[in-house]
Amino acid sequence: MNAMFGNLITGMILSIIVAGWCPAAQVPGRVMPAASEFVVLKAEIVSSRDWDMKRLQRETLRKEALILDSDHTPVDIVWRRTTALLADIKAMKNAPDLSSEATALETLRPEMENIRKQKDAPEILQIALFEKITALRRRVAFKNPLLDFSDIIFLKHNKQSRGDIHMIDQYLGFNAEEKGGVYILENAFSGQPTVKSLLGDSSVEDGRLKGWKLQDNGSFISLDLDYDGKSILFGFTEAEKDIPEKPDYSTQMYDENELLKRMPRYRSYYYSPERTYHIFRARVDGSGLKQLTDGKWNEFDPVFLPNGRIVFISERAGGACRCGARPLPSATLFSMMPDGSDIIQLSWHDTNEWHPSVDNHGMIVYTRWDYVDRDSDIAHHIWHCFPDGRDPRSMHGNYPDIRELRPWMEMSVRAVPDSEKYMAVTARHHGQAYGSLVMIDLKEKDNRATSQVKRITPETPFGESESVPGIADEVGGKKRKNKGVPAVPAERYGSPWPLGEDYCLCVYDSECSAYGIYLVDSFGNRELIYRDPEIACLDPIPLKPRIRPPVIPVKTMQAKADRADGQVDLSVGRVAIMNVYESELAWPGGVKVRELRVVNIFPKNNSIADDPHIGLAAQSLCRGVLGTVPVEEDGSVYCEVPAGAGIYFQALDENGMMVQNMRSDTYVHPGETLSCIGCHEAKHNIMDNRQRKMPIAMTRAPAKLRPEAEGSYPLTFPRLVQPVLNKHCVSCHDRSKKAPSLHGDEFGVNGWSKAFITLSKYAWGKSGGNGVALREGQYSIPGKDGARVSKLYNMLRKGHGDVNLTPEEMRRITLWIDCNSNFYGAYHDVEKQARGEVVEPRFGVPDWANFKKLVR
Repeated sequence: MNAMFGNLITGMILSIIVAGWCPAAQVPGRVMPAASEFVVLKAEIVSSRDWDMKRLQRETLRKEALILDSDHTPVDIVWRRTTALLADIKAMKNAPDLSSEATALETLRPEMENIRKQKDAPEILQIALFEKITALRRRVAFKNPLLDFSDIIFLKHNKQSRGDIHMIDQYLGFNAEEKGGVYILENAFSGQPTVKSLLGDSSVEDGRLKGWKLQDNGSFISLDLDYDGKSILFGFTEAEKDIPEKPDYSTQMYDENELLKRMPRYRSYYYSPERTYHIFRARVDGSGLKQLTDGKWNEFDPVFLPNGRIVFISERAGGACRCGARPLPSATLFSMMPDGSDIIQLSWHDTNEWHPSVDNHGMIVYTRWDYVDRDSDIAHHIWHCFPDGRDPRSMHGNYPDIRELRPWMEMSVRAVPDSEKYMAVTARHHGQAYGSLVMIDLKEKDNRATSQVKRITPETPFGESESVPGIADEVGGKKRKNKGVPAVPAERYGSPWPLGEDYCLCVYDSECSAYGIYLVDSFGNRELIYRDPEIACLDPIPLKPRIRPPVIPVKTMQAKADRADGQVDLSVGRVAIMNVYESELAWPGGVKVRELRVVNIFPKNNSIADDPHIGLAAQSLCRGVLGTVPVEEDGSVYCEVPAGAGIYFQALDENGMMVQNMRSDTYVHPGETLSCIGCHEAKHNIMDNRQRKMPIAMTRAPAKLRPEAEGSYPLTFPRLVQPVLNKHCVSCHDRSKKAPSLHGDEFGVNGWSKAFITLSKYAWGKSGGNGVALREGQYSIPGKDGARVSKLYNMLRKGHGDVNLTPEEMRRITLWIDCNSNFYGAYHDVEKQARGEVVEPRFGVPDWANFKKLVR
């Protein structure tokens, strides 16, 4: 908690202690939730003077959750929120009889009005009434017909105990605390709930940890309950803290020399089976405890799919975080059979993904960190894909105009029962999966800000976007005006389980540490259900069967069960675009798109940002051009592309120059046809975008990719551009003392050739660092990106000395610029690449392809 805000709370706690309400130890320890709530609400009345109330009123789901001008004491707040709760439950289908509670509340009205009339009512009177109202509110809340279960299954899990505080580091086993387990809270809404350990007497039945008792012998994370309510999945790590006396760095993504470049604290980032999370399965009676995965990689967030398979997050594909200076593996979507067999990769995205769940339509929803050639902190929000991994799409939050004017990150996304909406936590990039609760409505049009988001808990700011509710910390490089105002704690809520649009189970703590299980509603009420003073709670789930979402037919040939025979070609999929001109943004007049370029991105394989510095732009991805295919007169495209690789598209004009870029990535699975309406088309105009006739490209067989020039796969400056300079430019520049060097065999900063250093100043590129949103924008505007806006191309187009390039030679240069003006095509063996040798990237080459056949 921020120190200034904490001091405000502490002072109020002391005043309550002096008033004789309760012993000092009980208030901060949250033993008496009414006392704690009174203190928090009193602090919010004071701090809300600095909130942007006009914005919060627009963005909050229910106005009752706000602090209003009429709220002079916590009694005012709890009275109107209890009244709202009572009215809502009374209006529900199968509503309980709340007449006695309504009468009891009404009998308290004279006391409430008496306190309201007094300008400075004695706090002891406020406290006494507050306690009566909250006790009554609890009776009302626990009669909610949505609470059609008596038991809650949950984890005990503390936040990470060491390592950098970051959205990735919280899922590294060696950062976890060796404590916790799976528990059931029985008779949760009675006056005497009891807690039962699920695995206290259970031993692992197979695998490396056979015979082990897991409880309090490691850390638990990522709980899921099967639809029939009979089985669970979870992640577990032994959380071994000590690294081997003689570490084997050949098993790591870095070597010992690279380790010496880091601060000593990163020596603990050593990956081995004892230090990483693995996935386990058990029955809800504690029997059948089995280990499903193992290895040196972290695997977590397991979820039961409707068809019986399990989707989870794994680091096993390879790849690393592009920012920072510590070894952080990328982790993306995978799936497996219920017994842990037939593990297949669902996502070839280059950076991390988290928290898959299954929505009401049977689709996987998850969080993707998306920053291909753009700000590293701009987009980690809700994505969808089919259960077989097909067709990853972002319907919300991926292309904001100003990153500070909406949630920085959305985690723990879950569909709301009997609704088209989703509930999520607004987390921090440099934090953990806790924050403010929000509702996401994809039926609303995305205005690149908060049009699709409503705050459920507006008193808690959007972490990293805000330090004070409703006020962006920084917009356009300008700090917030009230920077001296105490920051409000942001990581208060976590792991929501929606019961309806207005109710959920979740974990909560006002001080962001000792999380208890709460029933939370959208009117601003919280009811403590359970808290362990020794360890935090996580992932509360109603222990009951639930509706199994529909099983969507599989359209890929990747899983063993989905192959008609063993001879199918796994190496290709197809892409179909109805009309590339369908776009939210206007296309430049007179420009015709003639080709679609397909670019393969290669995930980083080492662990220090910009080491090596790939090219002009910071944190640029290495890449290779797979080729181009024709675009028909009606804008349609139908082609084959390699399966099992991260790719993105560029729309090219008649000169082979990029008109529009993607600044994200996608992929196809074996046998998949990835279909798009257009390029960055408006997502809410699907009916308007229906084709009136069959697109021309769809009337023929899929086109084959036509390779680009030599040096384009992997794309490197020495192989692609330097031959043109050697032929046309070097000798002329050598004759002039003023002309900069264009030699490819002389090297300088970052190992780059003198030629690259000279020309990169006139090229074009989009960076991947934190904060580049302030100057580089976050999405491609047709006609405003790439070579066509670069100084180098326009200089050559107008004429430069006696240079007379052929169209093929000019295309080599524009291709280099359009692909972000990179120098290297892989993250290792940089000297070889600088000399013009081909170096195979360690990660990202299409899974079922022959690299040598792709090289150009």
